Amino acid sequence: MAKTDAKILIVDDQEDILTAGRIFLKQHFTYVRTESNPNRIPYLMQNEHFDVIMLDMNYSIGATSSREGFDWLKEILERDPNAVVILITAYGDVEIAVKALKEGATDFVLKPWQNEKLLATLLSATQLSKSKTQVRHLMARQQHITQTIEKNYGEFIGVSPAMQKVYQTIEKVGPTDANVLILGENGTGKELAARALHRQSPRSAEAFINVDLGAVSETLFESELFGHAKGAYTDAKEDRAGRFETASGGTLFLDEIGNLTLPLQAKLLTALQSRQIIRLGTNKPIPINIRLVSATNMPLHEMVSQGRFRQDLLYRINTVEIHLPPLRERKEDIKLLAEHFLNNYRRKYQKPNLELETETLKKLAEYHWPGNIRELDHAIERAVIMSDEKALRVSDFGFAPSPHKNETNLEADLTLDALEKLMVQKMLAKYAGNITHAARELGITRTALYRRIEKHGL
Repeated sequence: MAKTDAKILIVDDQEDILTAGRIFLKQHFTYVRTESNPNRIPYLMQNEHFDVIMLDMNYSIGATSSREGFDWLKEILERDPNAVVILITAYGDVEIAVKALKEGATDFVLKPWQNEKLLATLLSATQLSKSKTQVRHLMARQQHITQTIEKNYGEFIGVSPAMQKVYQTIEKVGPTDANVLILGENGTGKELAARALHRQSPRSAEAFINVDLGAVSETLFESELFGHAKGAYTDAKEDRAGRFETASGGTLFLDEIGNLTLPLQAKLLTALQSRQIIRLGTNKPIPINIRLVSATNMPLHEMVSQGRFRQDLLYRINTVEIHLPPLRERKEDIKLLAEHFLNNYRRKYQKPNLELETETLKKLAEYHWPGNIRELDHAIERAVIMSDEKALRVSDFGFAPSPHKNETNLEADLTLDALEKLMVQKMLAKYAGNITHAARELGITRTALYRRIEKHGL
């Protein structure tokens, strides 16, 4: 039988116990270390990692109180809170066993032990040790991923009065658990605002889960948000937690919430009111503990008056509203943002000496930026990629023409259908046929955009 890959340390003052343990356990585990002097425990733990430590309870001659064992248990757990310790004694009873478990021991065996029982106890303990190690690794990995994501998203950049107002609101609301609704045009940084709220909250060490509701189909809504049990539907091959469960303890960010249909709004409201969800295919309620942040570029208050958005849901999600200004209303920030993006892409594309010409900065500040910060970001990246010079020039940017008065008057004379067709054409042209980007700019789902493309024969 193959040996279990694990390192076992046995600490006991009786050489016959150590010899018997070493001979038996070496048949089943890859590494077994024995030690008769408990004072060497700190040295051994400093130089090696043990999956399981078997610890005698008494070392002084005639000792039967087990006090020494408890003292060394405390020492071990102070050095490694995740250590798996099995206490051994010839004088065990239920009271000592219960006390040992309460103080952090994993299990308790009596000597002389039965080999089969000892092996079963150690196999269970080594599995527990490996599980703890995996959890630590996963937590460390998650922390690293979270830090990387937060670093990539960075902080808000801007000195304009409009942004100062946003900063002040986030500073006040962030440390609370209030539900926040972020309003603003596409590309204004709504997810950045949501992450800033999360960073300033008591939940900052927990998960930040982002759900793009505009990309979640009506048929998959419950599965995505509430989870499902194995066999709940054809493709449900295993149990799966939904976004609410995953975000529990942290922040749930519902982006594009204005795209939800009324039936889906009702399901979302029920979950928020009851603070529990039920996975598809089960009847068991699961409690949730989230801080909700929502965002949309759609006029929810107008949609309520039109019967397209539930008023009770709006009340639930907007304890506080944050309005993000479009880039054209914070022109003081364009130079800062442009230089920030340029720094990022100089490193990414290994063009460390690339600069922005004065004339280029002037043109960037004058441009109307219909796609807001996202458009500026993409424009800088594209210019850095395409430039062969030492400075970015106006010609490196494909600026779209500003809207003119005669164009506005022409659009005012169009029918609703003709205007819709014109806007769809503009967005498809702007994003070179990219349906996802065009739909996001129009504030509709990909499915809705496909319907309009078919309707107008585009």
